[in-house]
Amino acid sequence: MSTVNIPRLDLNTYINGDAAARKQFSEEIGKAFNETGFVTITNHGLSKQLIDELYAQVKALFALPDSVKQKYEIAELAGQRGYTGRGKETAKGFKTPDLKEFWQIGQTVTDGGVSKEDYPDNLMVDELPEFNEVTLEVYKKLEDAGKYLLRAIAVYLNLPENYFDDKVHNGNSILRTLHYFPIENPDAVPADAVRAGAHEDINLITLLIGASADGLELLTRDNEWFPVKAHGEDLVVNVGDMLQRLTNNKLKSTTHRVVNPPRELMGFSRYSVPFFLHPVSEMDLTSLPSTIDAEHPKLYTDITAGEYLDERLREIGLKK
Repeated sequence: MSTVNIPRLDLNTYINGDAAARKQFSEEIGKAFNETGFVTITNHGLSKQLIDELYAQVKALFALPDSVKQKYEIAELAGQRGYTGRGKETAKGFKTPDLKEFWQIGQTVTDGGVSKEDYPDNLMVDELPEFNEVTLEVYKKLEDAGKYLLRAIAVYLNLPENYFDDKVHNGNSILRTLHYFPIENPDAVPADAVRAGAHEDINLITLLIGASADGLELLTRDNEWFPVKAHGEDLVVNVGDMLQRLTNNKLKSTTHRVVNPPRELMGFSRYSVPFFLHPVSEMDLTSLPSTIDAEHPKLYTDITAGEYLDERLREIGLKK
């Protein structure tokens, strides 16, 4: 098995540390994002009580009858708000849908003018008012943590520390609550069906709030699958394709998946809550000049974040 660099970093040392501690944090997160694309983060601003309440509400949501959940599934929202049922999302390059259902919460803009086409209103769960309150609080706290992480990444890239600030303010970020439902009859499931097929995330960075069971794996540079485990309430943070494009592959958007559990555990649910930190649609993802040289030629065509998101949503089947 390969040696995999997934360091456990304390975000408080970047937010409140001295210059040396902040510089070290930037170097460590940059090195890990260059090598494996993954870190785990502690002291991120979410209390254990808040995380426990979040997961209680997520379980309550997916325990609602299908007839109730389906009234929150609106095709024209392309899975970006509200409920998305089983069999709707397929990892890029796969033909069999993932074994999951999910609910998505998007940006709530309180300043500046944006169109409802870009930022439709979030759907409120009438049956679970606490779900609406808790997910909104979690969204804001993860957005704040993400901004600090991007500042550390900017320093590593020798950019102004606040380079990403205006690009993610009122960004198109998504909080996704996931239910990998029980597989009651494994023999009836297609042989290639998995909870989440091997994929890379679309966005800048993803912040994952634990999970109720194991299953997350990343693909190492030696082409081996390596299990990713967080300690306690730590966040798992990984690079998305937008940041990889921006840095001309200097920072690595690593292929990852969620594998099915052992047969004896297939009858149990798995819950997970990732936060996909997106910029505003007009952000230019053209690779930074500092990441291009004779040894590292430019790999990607120029594109905006909005154009790239639209392209990827079509590829995974959420947008027609």
